[in-house]
Amino acid sequence: MTDATLQPQEMLSLRVLARLLDYPTAALQAAAGELIEIIDRERRLPAALRTALMDWCQRTADGDLLELQAEYVALFDKGRATSLLLFEHVHGESRDRGQAMVDLMAEYQAAGFELDARELPDYLPLFLEYLSTRPEADIARWLGEIRHILALLTARLEERHADHALVPLALLALIGAEAEVAQHREQVVGEPRDDTPEALDEVWEEEAVRFSAASDEDCALQSAEGRRLAERKHGVATQPVRILSPGDQAPRVAGR
Repeated sequence: MTDATLQPQEMLSLRVLARLLDYPTAALQAAAGELIEIIDRERRLPAALRTALMDWCQRTADGDLLELQAEYVALFDKGRATSLLLFEHVHGESRDRGQAMVDLMAEYQAAGFELDARELPDYLPLFLEYLSTRPEADIARWLGEIRHILALLTARLEERHADHALVPLALLALIGAEAEVAQHREQVVGEPRDDTPEALDEVWEEEAVRFSAASDEDCALQSAEGRRLAERKHGVATQPVRILSPGDQAPRVAGR
Protein backbone atom coordinates (compact mmCIF):
# COMPACT_ATOMS: atom_id res chain seq x y z
CA MET A 1 0.00 0.00 0.00
CA THR A 2 3.05 2.27 -0.10
CA ASP A 3 2.10 4.01 -3.34
CA ALA A 4 -1.67 3.79 -2.95
CA THR A 5 -1.98 7.07 -1.08
CA LEU A 6 -0.26 8.86 -3.98
CA GLN A 7 -2.92 7.85 -6.47
CA PRO A 8 -6.39 9.34 -6.95
CA GLN A 9 -8.99 7.51 -4.87
CA GLU A 10 -11.26 7.06 -7.90
CA MET A 11 -8.48 5.22 -9.76
CA LEU A 12 -7.95 2.86 -6.84
CA SER A 13 -11.67 2.29 -6.35
CA LEU A 14 -12.18 1.32 -9.99
CA ARG A 15 -9.31 -1.15 -9.77
CA VAL A 16 -10.79 -2.70 -6.65
CA LEU A 17 -14.20 -3.04 -8.29
CA ALA A 18 -12.57 -4.58 -11.37
CA ARG A 19 -10.79 -7.18 -9.27
CA LEU A 20 -13.95 -8.07 -7.36
CA LEU A 21 -15.83 -8.65 -10.61
CA ASP A 22 -13.10 -10.79 -12.18
CA TYR A 23 -12.59 -14.54 -11.84
CA PRO A 24 -11.62 -15.25 -8.20
CA THR A 25 -8.04 -16.29 -7.52
CA ALA A 26 -5.77 -16.91 -4.53
CA ALA A 27 -4.20 -13.50 -5.27
CA LEU A 28 -7.59 -11.85 -4.87
CA GLN A 29 -8.10 -13.56 -1.52
CA ALA A 30 -4.65 -12.48 -0.34
CA ALA A 31 -5.34 -8.86 -1.34
CA ALA A 32 -8.66 -8.65 0.55
CA GLY A 33 -7.21 -6.51 3.34
CA GLU A 34 -5.90 -3.92 0.88
CA LEU A 35 -9.19 -3.89 -1.01
CA ILE A 36 -11.10 -3.31 2.22
CA GLU A 37 -8.87 -0.36 3.11
CA ILE A 38 -9.41 1.28 -0.27
CA ILE A 39 -13.18 0.78 -0.18
CA ASP A 40 -13.34 2.22 3.33
CA ARG A 41 -11.72 5.44 2.05
CA GLU A 42 -14.14 5.81 -0.87
CA ARG A 43 -16.47 8.39 0.65
CA ARG A 44 -18.45 8.89 -2.55
CA LEU A 45 -20.12 5.55 -1.86
CA PRO A 46 -22.95 5.40 0.68
CA ALA A 47 -21.87 3.98 4.02
CA ALA A 48 -24.14 0.94 3.72
CA LEU A 49 -22.72 0.10 0.29
CA ARG A 50 -19.14 0.46 1.53
CA THR A 51 -19.93 -1.88 4.40
CA ALA A 52 -21.53 -4.43 2.08
CA LEU A 53 -18.50 -4.35 -0.23
CA MET A 54 -16.06 -4.74 2.65
CA ASP A 55 -18.04 -7.63 4.11
CA TRP A 56 -18.00 -9.32 0.70
CA CYS A 57 -14.22 -8.88 0.48
CA GLN A 58 -13.86 -10.59 3.84
CA ARG A 59 -16.17 -13.45 2.82
CA THR A 60 -14.09 -13.88 -0.32
CA ALA A 61 -10.88 -14.02 1.71
CA ASP A 62 -12.37 -16.61 4.07
CA GLY A 63 -14.12 -18.71 1.41
CA ASP A 64 -13.04 -21.92 -0.29
CA LEU A 65 -11.42 -20.88 -3.57
CA LEU A 66 -12.77 -23.77 -5.64
CA GLU A 67 -16.28 -23.04 -4.42
CA LEU A 68 -15.88 -19.36 -5.22
CA GLN A 69 -14.69 -20.19 -8.72
CA ALA A 70 -17.52 -22.65 -9.31
CA GLU A 71 -20.07 -20.06 -8.19
CA TYR A 72 -18.49 -17.49 -10.52
CA VAL A 73 -18.68 -19.80 -13.53
CA ALA A 74 -22.31 -20.67 -12.74
CA LEU A 75 -23.16 -16.99 -12.48
CA PHE A 76 -21.37 -15.53 -15.48
CA ASP A 77 -20.61 -18.32 -17.95
CA LYS A 78 -23.87 -20.26 -18.09
CA GLY A 79 -26.06 -17.73 -19.83
CA ARG A 80 -25.89 -14.29 -21.37
CA ALA A 81 -28.27 -12.37 -19.10
CA THR A 82 -25.44 -11.64 -16.64
CA SER A 83 -22.67 -11.44 -19.22
CA LEU A 84 -19.75 -9.20 -18.32
CA LEU A 85 -19.28 -8.40 -22.01
CA LEU A 86 -20.87 -4.96 -22.28
CA PHE A 87 -21.80 -5.00 -25.95
CA GLU A 88 -23.56 -8.33 -25.65
CA HIS A 89 -26.32 -6.50 -23.76
CA VAL A 90 -26.61 -3.93 -26.55
CA HIS A 91 -25.83 -5.68 -29.82
CA GLY A 92 -26.09 -9.40 -29.04
CA GLU A 93 -24.39 -11.34 -31.83
CA SER A 94 -25.06 -8.76 -34.55
CA ARG A 95 -22.39 -7.29 -36.78
CA ASP A 96 -22.80 -4.01 -34.91
CA ARG A 97 -21.18 -5.62 -31.90
CA GLY A 98 -18.02 -6.39 -33.85
CA GLN A 99 -17.76 -2.81 -35.08
CA ALA A 100 -18.39 -1.47 -31.56
CA MET A 101 -15.50 -3.57 -30.23
CA VAL A 102 -13.22 -2.41 -33.04
CA ASP A 103 -14.06 1.19 -32.11
CA LEU A 104 -13.39 0.52 -28.42
CA MET A 105 -10.06 -1.11 -29.30
CA ALA A 106 -9.13 2.05 -31.19
CA GLU A 107 -10.01 4.09 -28.08
CA TYR A 108 -7.71 1.90 -25.97
CA GLN A 109 -4.87 2.12 -28.45
CA ALA A 110 -5.14 5.90 -28.73
CA ALA A 111 -4.75 6.07 -24.94
CA GLY A 112 -1.73 3.73 -24.97
CA PHE A 113 -3.67 0.96 -23.24
CA GLU A 114 -2.53 -2.47 -24.43
CA LEU A 115 -4.56 -5.66 -24.51
CA ASP A 116 -3.59 -9.26 -24.95
CA ALA A 117 -4.77 -10.54 -28.33
CA ARG A 118 -7.14 -13.02 -26.64
CA GLU A 119 -8.98 -10.48 -24.51
CA LEU A 120 -12.26 -8.90 -25.59
CA PRO A 121 -12.25 -5.11 -25.13
CA ASP A 122 -15.79 -4.92 -23.75
CA TYR A 123 -15.09 -7.25 -20.80
CA LEU A 124 -16.26 -5.12 -17.88
CA PRO A 125 -13.33 -5.69 -15.46
CA LEU A 126 -10.93 -4.82 -18.27
CA PHE A 127 -12.96 -1.75 -19.17
CA LEU A 128 -12.82 -0.60 -15.54
CA GLU A 129 -9.07 -0.94 -15.50
CA TYR A 130 -8.92 1.23 -18.60
CA LEU A 131 -11.13 3.82 -16.90
CA SER A 132 -8.79 3.81 -13.90
CA THR A 133 -6.12 5.32 -16.16
CA ARG A 134 -8.36 8.11 -17.46
CA PRO A 135 -9.14 11.62 -16.15
CA GLU A 136 -12.15 12.01 -13.87
CA ALA A 137 -14.25 13.64 -16.61
CA ASP A 138 -13.68 10.66 -18.92
CA ILE A 139 -14.60 8.22 -16.15
CA ALA A 140 -17.88 10.01 -15.49
CA ARG A 141 -18.69 10.19 -19.20
CA TRP A 142 -18.06 6.51 -19.84
CA LEU A 143 -19.92 5.32 -16.76
CA GLY A 144 -22.79 7.54 -17.78
CA GLU A 145 -22.89 5.99 -21.24
CA ILE A 146 -23.15 2.43 -19.87
CA ARG A 147 -25.36 3.21 -16.88
CA HIS A 148 -28.38 1.41 -18.40
CA ILE A 149 -26.27 -1.76 -18.77
CA LEU A 150 -24.97 -1.42 -15.21
CA ALA A 151 -28.49 -0.93 -13.86
CA LEU A 152 -29.83 -4.00 -15.68
CA LEU A 153 -26.84 -6.10 -14.62
CA THR A 154 -27.32 -5.00 -11.01
CA ALA A 155 -30.99 -5.99 -11.06
CA ARG A 156 -30.26 -9.40 -12.60
CA LEU A 157 -27.47 -10.17 -10.16
CA GLU A 158 -29.63 -9.08 -7.24
CA GLU A 159 -32.37 -11.42 -8.49
CA ARG A 160 -29.82 -14.25 -8.27
CA HIS A 161 -28.75 -13.13 -4.77
CA ALA A 162 -25.18 -12.59 -5.97
CA ASP A 163 -22.76 -10.35 -4.07
CA HIS A 164 -21.37 -9.32 -7.46
CA ALA A 165 -24.39 -7.01 -7.85
CA LEU A 166 -22.54 -4.66 -5.49
CA VAL A 167 -19.99 -3.79 -8.20
CA PRO A 168 -22.28 -2.31 -10.89
CA LEU A 169 -24.32 -0.72 -8.10
CA ALA A 170 -21.17 0.96 -6.77
CA LEU A 171 -20.27 2.18 -10.26
CA LEU A 172 -23.71 3.74 -10.56
CA ALA A 173 -23.30 5.30 -7.12
CA LEU A 174 -20.05 6.95 -8.21
CA ILE A 175 -22.04 8.98 -10.76
CA GLY A 176 -25.15 9.36 -8.61
CA ALA A 177 -27.25 7.05 -10.78
CA GLU A 178 -27.94 4.12 -8.44
CA ALA A 179 -31.67 4.96 -8.45
CA GLU A 180 -31.86 3.70 -12.05
CA VAL A 181 -31.71 0.12 -10.80
CA ALA A 182 -35.26 0.37 -9.44
CA GLN A 183 -36.86 0.53 -12.88
CA HIS A 184 -35.22 -2.77 -13.86
CA ARG A 185 -35.98 -4.82 -10.74
CA GLU A 186 -39.58 -5.55 -11.70
CA GLN A 187 -38.54 -6.33 -15.27
CA VAL A 188 -36.08 -9.06 -14.34
CA VAL A 189 -38.46 -10.88 -12.00
CA GLY A 190 -40.41 -12.30 -14.93
CA GLU A 191 -37.46 -12.91 -17.24
CA PRO A 192 -36.97 -16.51 -18.42
CA ARG A 193 -33.66 -17.92 -17.19
CA ASP A 194 -31.04 -18.53 -19.87
CA ASP A 195 -28.76 -20.62 -17.63
CA THR A 196 -30.94 -23.74 -17.41
CA PRO A 197 -29.65 -26.98 -19.01
CA GLU A 198 -32.25 -26.66 -21.77
CA ALA A 199 -31.34 -23.05 -22.54
CA LEU A 200 -27.62 -23.84 -22.51
CA ASP A 201 -28.05 -26.76 -24.90
CA GLU A 202 -29.85 -24.49 -27.34
CA VAL A 203 -27.11 -21.85 -27.15
CA TRP A 204 -24.31 -24.35 -27.75
CA GLU A 205 -26.17 -25.82 -30.72
CA GLU A 206 -26.41 -22.36 -32.22
CA GLU A 207 -22.72 -21.66 -31.56
CA ALA A 208 -21.71 -24.91 -33.26
CA VAL A 209 -23.18 -23.89 -36.61
CA ARG A 210 -22.25 -20.20 -36.60
CA PHE A 211 -19.62 -19.91 -39.34
CA SER A 212 -20.77 -16.82 -41.21
CA ALA A 213 -18.93 -13.89 -39.64
CA ALA A 214 -19.64 -10.79 -41.70
CA SER A 215 -16.04 -9.59 -41.54
CA ASP A 216 -12.57 -10.68 -40.51
CA GLU A 217 -12.94 -8.56 -37.38
CA ASP A 218 -16.16 -10.32 -36.44
CA CYS A 219 -14.56 -13.72 -36.99
CA ALA A 220 -11.57 -12.88 -34.81
CA LEU A 221 -13.76 -11.55 -32.04
CA GLN A 222 -16.00 -14.60 -32.18
CA SER A 223 -12.96 -16.88 -31.99
CA ALA A 224 -11.64 -15.04 -28.95
CA GLU A 225 -14.99 -15.32 -27.22
CA GLY A 226 -15.26 -18.98 -28.17
CA ARG A 227 -11.90 -19.76 -26.59
CA ARG A 228 -12.91 -18.03 -23.37
CA LEU A 229 -16.23 -19.86 -23.16
CA ALA A 230 -14.72 -23.20 -24.11
CA GLU A 231 -12.02 -22.90 -21.46
CA ARG A 232 -14.64 -22.25 -18.81
CA LYS A 233 -17.05 -24.91 -20.09
CA HIS A 234 -14.45 -27.66 -20.05
CA GLY A 235 -12.84 -26.60 -16.78
CA VAL A 236 -9.50 -25.56 -18.30
CA ALA A 237 -7.55 -23.21 -16.07
CA THR A 238 -7.46 -19.67 -17.40
CA GLN A 239 -5.12 -16.80 -16.65
CA PRO A 240 -7.12 -13.96 -15.06
CA VAL A 241 -7.01 -10.38 -16.27
CA ARG A 242 -4.21 -8.69 -14.40
CA ILE A 243 -5.94 -5.80 -12.74
CA LEU A 244 -3.18 -3.41 -11.79
CA SER A 245 -2.14 -3.38 -8.18
CA PRO A 246 -2.37 -0.02 -6.35
CA GLY A 247 1.32 0.69 -6.92
CA ASP A 248 1.39 -0.36 -10.57
CA GLN A 249 1.14 2.52 -13.01
CA ALA A 250 1.64 0.74 -16.33
CA PRO A 251 -1.66 0.46 -18.27
CA ARG A 252 -1.05 -3.01 -19.65
CA VAL A 253 -3.23 -6.09 -19.37
CA ALA A 254 -2.34 -9.73 -19.68
CA GLY A 255 -5.10 -11.81 -21.25
CA ARG A 256 -7.19 -14.43 -19.56
